[in-house]
Amino acid sequence: MDEQELTALQEAIAEAVKEGFAQAPVPATGSVQAPQGQAGQVEDRFVPGGTEGEPQDVPEVRPFKSFGEQLVAVTNAARAGGPVDERLLDVTKAAGLSEGVASDGGFLVQTDFASDLLKRVYEMGQITSRCRRIPISAGANGLKINALAETSRATGSRWGGITGYWAAEAAEKTASTPEFRQMELTLHKLIGLCYATDELLQDASALEEIVRQGFSEELNFLTEDAIINGTGAGQPLGIMAGPCLVSVAKETGQAAATIVAENVINMWARLWARSRPSSVWLINQDIEPQLHTMSLAVGTGGVPVYLPAGGLSVSPYATLFGRPVIPVEYCQTLGTAGDIILGDFSQYLMIDKGGLESASSIHVRFIYDETAFRFVYRVDGQPAWNAALTPYKGTNTLSPFVVLAARA
Repeated sequence: MDEQELTALQEAIAEAVKEGFAQAPVPATGSVQAPQGQAGQVEDRFVPGGTEGEPQDVPEVRPFKSFGEQLVAVTNAARAGGPVDERLLDVTKAAGLSEGVASDGGFLVQTDFASDLLKRVYEMGQITSRCRRIPISAGANGLKINALAETSRATGSRWGGITGYWAAEAAEKTASTPEFRQMELTLHKLIGLCYATDELLQDASALEEIVRQGFSEELNFLTEDAIINGTGAGQPLGIMAGPCLVSVAKETGQAAATIVAENVINMWARLWARSRPSSVWLINQDIEPQLHTMSLAVGTGGVPVYLPAGGLSVSPYATLFGRPVIPVEYCQTLGTAGDIILGDFSQYLMIDKGGLESASSIHVRFIYDETAFRFVYRVDGQPAWNAALTPYKGTNTLSPFVVLAARA
């Protein structure tokens, strides 16, 4: 091969490598996107079954063939003097950000990998999958939503103050106006941290699977625990601390650490009627023996109240009043308020930013030959209701979230 042919071959190889690193943007599918400022629509009582948008904040680019391949590239970039794969910068540029994502050298997770991780979180979660999720745009750190200030169905209070009336012909009309309130959600930072051995880093496929499963499960656990038990300080406001929670008192003379049929009947009666079709029972597994022995007396016999999964219920879940009974880790132990929860989570709002930021360090676990991977996800949530609802007739307030009071 002469010198001219060698030069031509080198140029061809360089061009092929260049094309291999080129971005290939894929148009994102359309979705409902919340505006950056104050939302224009009025939100108050969400009817179960509303649609959920998917995060589509940035154009979708796929420079990396697999998530594991990108993690290995992040690791190499974090090493002192290590090479920075140009594809990491491609992903960052596609998000409309500068090349330096964070002071510690973090990189955004490629869009399709980030979407897949979050999809797993929201699909595997028994609670997150039922919440009303609103993705927000890349330039926003929160969301303000106008909502009706309705806390009573009494005449003059519906829709926060709209009044209708019957009138005689030519009678004077009386004006009325609705009252509004403003819901504000501000993103909080949720961090996931995992370690990978040097041996694991040699196998991108194994690394990808372990990180996907481990991070998805941990992110799901922390998010769902906050939906139930969150304080609202640096994390979402959970239903247990929410202003609309209804607590049903125990029965007179009821023994400590027990659940009786009257408890669940009274809880069902306090659930907002429109929430019943989409409601679920969340329980701590400690209470299952109480449910299995629960019955209502009928003459000299009785009928079961709780139907286990399969059998009479013909359902993958056990049921109470025809609604699923789902054991979760976030409910309190038997006898404590929150050991059994009846809730309609379509009345719980969540916002998030679809982008995940990843960074790695070889220094945290250097003596163990492990590399630390850190992922950052920004999310917030709170109940859509600001108070329990006083019915048109009667005095027992109603809510989409009902718990049984402590039985100490």
